[in-house]
Amino acid sequence: MTLTRLEEVEFLRNRALRMLSAARDHIKREYYDLAAFMEEQATQLFIKTKILEETGEMPRTHVIRRLFAILVDLYPQIRDIIENFVKEKRSLFIRLEEAYLATRYFFREYDREEAKDLINFSEEVINFVRDIQSRIKNEEIHR
Repeated sequence: MTLTRLEEVEFLRNRALRMLSAARDHIKREYYDLAAFMEEQATQLFIKTKILEETGEMPRTHVIRRLFAILVDLYPQIRDIIENFVKEKRSLFIRLEEAYLATRYFFREYDREEAKDLINFSEEVINFVRDIQSRIKNEEIHR
């Protein structure tokens, strides 16, 4: 079965949202390290689907801030908005990116509060990426 690009994007976007849902379930079960990992994976995949939708290519990096740099290149008309979002949330981006490595390779424990902070941030990032087109339209209106 061959999928169109739109179907691939939708398939992967839904997977990202299921990962976020799994992260919520892991928090309820007090599996905070697994929640942190799934939050990072959901965020990373959701951003990648936006890039795939625009370019037809899936980025090979797992670093979320690098994925945002690609978004800056794809959407220069809202460059400042994207860059300001990353700058304002820098410490949360670093913590989320750290979860990718820490939960796989290090003896790092997460607590409930940290897992909840990261899931809230994951949702914020996903909503930011989801709203890129409306941000572009809003920017065009204000020019």
